[in-house]
Amino acid sequence: MQAVTTGLGGPSSPSSPSDPKHSTATTKSAIMEKQTTTTSDKPVAATTTTTTTATTKSKQTVHYPFWFGGSASSMAATVTHPLDLVKVRLQMRTGSAPTSMSGTVLHIVRNHGVSGLYNGLSASLLRQITYSTTRFGIYEELKSRFTTKDHPASFPVLIAMATVSGVAGGLVGNVADVLNVRMQHDAALPPAQRRNYAHALDGLARMTREEGFRSWFRGVWPNSARAAAMTASQLASYDVFKRLLIRHTPLEDNLATHFSASFLAGVAAATVTSPIDVVKTRVMSASGKSSIGQVLGGLYAQEGVRWMFKGWVPSFLRLGPQTIATFIFLEGHRKMYKVKGIEE
Repeated sequence: MQAVTTGLGGPSSPSSPSDPKHSTATTKSAIMEKQTTTTSDKPVAATTTTTTTATTKSKQTVHYPFWFGGSASSMAATVTHPLDLVKVRLQMRTGSAPTSMSGTVLHIVRNHGVSGLYNGLSASLLRQITYSTTRFGIYEELKSRFTTKDHPASFPVLIAMATVSGVAGGLVGNVADVLNVRMQHDAALPPAQRRNYAHALDGLARMTREEGFRSWFRGVWPNSARAAAMTASQLASYDVFKRLLIRHTPLEDNLATHFSASFLAGVAAATVTSPIDVVKTRVMSASGKSSIGQVLGGLYAQEGVRWMFKGWVPSFLRLGPQTIATFIFLEGHRKMYKVKGIEE
């Protein structure tokens, strides 16, 4: 009777741990729980990896091609060359030559036609290809190596980078600068004193043949000083003005910001480089051997301290649009490069 009672009450009692059926069910449950846990962990790991990769990519600095600055500057030069020509003519003005910018433009058009406003364009383009490509390329390379988006360089550091880049650009592009000044000023000289270079390469060959290889480096030190001052006041100030406008105004990284920052950079560059530009133009245009000291002494004796800003207005009217055009073209290059990189 006791055995029957136990058999009838067996189903209602809990299973013993030693029961084979209970052990099998427990094992299956544990395996299923482990598989579920492992499967649920995989998306989390993938998400973490994706997030880390995205974060790493966002901190990387974009390395733009070395030639972007030269290309943008060449495009800008085709637009602003007439203003550069007028600036040189005013700086080299002698005798009864026009004293105003508008008068100089009318004088050129009257005597040489509209095409006269583009005298020396080939030398100007050669200058941008050598000088601007070098200074922009080195400056952007230094920025990409030593700065990040999270830790932008300070203004003094940017000036140091731009100064080094400018000196290098001045050395590389000096011969093109000599040709540029000579070809722009040639038509203003008496017929007997004109060099009549057909184009930049013709001028380069004739300079070497007639004056020797040393003529390539005529005025190299004032030109390098001007290039350093120009690059520091133009490129470094543009980056700082752009950063300040985005940080402290409602402006974003768009065309309005690029225009405003480049305009301010043009004002800074014209003011800083005006005295150096006058000396550089006088030294490069001279046929004989004229030292910087002799040029400075002559300028001070004739015009006093006013020579330092002789031609500042046409210089700004040329440099302002040139700076604006250069950086707008450059930002366009950058935008196209970023879009291409995303698409690829």
